[in-house]
Amino acid sequence: MSETVWWSEVESPFGTFGVASTSNGLLTMLLPRENLNHQAVIRKLSPGAEIVPDDGHNAEAVRQLREYLAGERQHWDLQLDMRGTPFQVAVWKAVCDVPYGQTASYGDIARQIGNPAAVRAVGAANGANPLPPVVPCHRIIGSNGKLTGYGGGLPLKQKLLDLERVALGGDAKFQVMPLFDGI
Repeated sequence: MSETVWWSEVESPFGTFGVASTSNGLLTMLLPRENLNHQAVIRKLSPGAEIVPDDGHNAEAVRQLREYLAGERQHWDLQLDMRGTPFQVAVWKAVCDVPYGQTASYGDIARQIGNPAAVRAVGAANGANPLPPVVPCHRIIGSNGKLTGYGGGLPLKQKLLDLERVALGGDAKFQVMPLFDGI
């Protein structure tokens, strides 16, 4: 018997997000990108899945995404169906510890998971994150304080960081606010 994945699309000022869930929780949240084959991404996470359009199963994730994009939600409260290697899941959980409106470097995350030499591997795991912005990989920046790669593109990364800063009453201009100094 194949797994059912319920699929929804969410229009936003940032573009169209994709939301997919299983009976275990939110499987993926896909960022707006041109030429993205949503079904291929879902099939990579759940080979052989039956993909069913269904806004009812995704209603809570869609509601929370809309609240986040409106600057009204700082914390997600969703059951996640994280699928990745143990290393990737450890990285994603550490990324979830970076508070709303703050940033950390790939090196900070490597130290956080107890593997300070794994900076490049942390970058690769961050790039494979199937749950942005719930797992807020947009908050991870280069050790030099610059924005680095993002699946939705650097302009979207900038917009999400600015959205969080403005929601906290700050300036919309991105500024590095390191989280894990001294680790």
